Amino acid sequence: MNDQHEHGALGDAEYAEFMELAAEEGFDLEDVEGAIEEAGHGPLPVLAVVGRPNVGKSTLVNRIIGRREAVVEDKPGVTRDRVTYEAEWAGRRFKVVDTGGWEQDVLGLDASVAAQAEYAIEAADACVFVVDAKVGATDTDEAVVRLLRRAGKPVVLCANKVDGQSGEADAASLWSLGLGMPWPVSSLHGRGTGDMLDAVLDVLPDAPAQTFGGGAIGGPRRIALIGRPNVGKSSLLNKVAREERVVVNELAGTTRDPVDELIELGGVTWKFVDTAGIRKKVHLQTGSDYYASLRTAAAVEKAEVAVILIDTTEKISVQDQRIITMAVEAGRAIVIAYNKWDELDEERRYYLEREIETEMQQVAWAPRVNVSAKTGRHMEKLVPAIETALEGWETRVPTGRLNAFLGEIVAAHPHPIRGGKQPRILFGTQAGTKPPRFVLFASGFLEHGYRRFVERRLREEFGFDGTPIHISVRVREKRGSKTAKKK
Repeated sequence: MNDQHEHGALGDAEYAEFMELAAEEGFDLEDVEGAIEEAGHGPLPVLAVVGRPNVGKSTLVNRIIGRREAVVEDKPGVTRDRVTYEAEWAGRRFKVVDTGGWEQDVLGLDASVAAQAEYAIEAADACVFVVDAKVGATDTDEAVVRLLRRAGKPVVLCANKVDGQSGEADAASLWSLGLGMPWPVSSLHGRGTGDMLDAVLDVLPDAPAQTFGGGAIGGPRRIALIGRPNVGKSSLLNKVAREERVVVNELAGTTRDPVDELIELGGVTWKFVDTAGIRKKVHLQTGSDYYASLRTAAAVEKAEVAVILIDTTEKISVQDQRIITMAVEAGRAIVIAYNKWDELDEERRYYLEREIETEMQQVAWAPRVNVSAKTGRHMEKLVPAIETALEGWETRVPTGRLNAFLGEIVAAHPHPIRGGKQPRILFGTQAGTKPPRFVLFASGFLEHGYRRFVERRLREEFGFDGTPIHISVRVREKRGSKTAKKK
């Protein structure tokens, strides 16, 4: 198993042959090894950053990911669409789920903090619990502690807003929470964050604790039903289950009865990770959207396949696009289910097809099913579409066959000449699956358009229906140079 991890998806013999090829072409072998290992990593472990509002969670997330992406404002209730980021510390990569940005709603502070923390903890392999050391432990903090204990996930306690020696005593008082050592940190100035991240790496698994169903004998495959509020996720789950399994509450984020449902479809048992139960009310609109993002991220992290529901009676929206992007960036197999198909008249159907052509271009490779969650129309097409997407997600092309194919591409469609030079793909390998991840080694920088062309040809030749494809390119600056640049 170690060899598998070290060489990505390459077996020992294939790896040895590939490294010989890389040496002949003048690449630095350490760099080539690093490229294969990076592309062959598989799903990254997930770290959730939780805590009550205004303790500095988003500031800490920005510090961890090394850039200002999470929105930070003194005004409570700041919402974002994106809640999951990639980070790296001490050479290890992981995902960070940020639960900052949503203040108490009509449910009261404790309930809203608990709801958002619960979604994030559900997806996580470990948690950072952020407490304001200046304020000390509050009742809300105690409520989050109870939640963390129930979840049984490893926790690193971050005592934030410790800007100097004088604040160390404040941090020490947080031992009383019973979560072990409080790490004194100033997320604003970066003080102590390195030590805290070292502690995080100690509890974060190299690979997620969540093993996909395909790895366990007879384990059900995991499907997330995702889509914007009111798109029909609950109805679809109830229809495939053939019973009322999901209770939808009027208030966003209040119920968590529907978690995972084992449902038999097409003679196979599947595990549906439910993301239903979110409703928009005017006075809750921003919070509802935020909960939807958080809950969607949690479901996608736990799933292998994302079935994305689109309401065909409404124009394909920016929110639909964001949800699709979230699933693609998470690297999940994808099926697009166009719901309420039975409600369309001829005119709407015409315009919808135009919208699909223009707005859904980024997932043109995903299997499409036209369904009605209400009437059950075409539900039998859902399973074959899911199976097709999973097959594409797990497909691997042997290195020899891939290089023969790349050779044909380069000969028939060379890269355009830029600045008097013509960059060329020299060779490549598929270093990972779930989703397929390729590393191409080239003599110069490959333009984005040419990479898209290579991806399109890969799909035409080898299938890959229903799965994103990741292509990274390593450039050989000059023969025998010590380092190849990553582009």
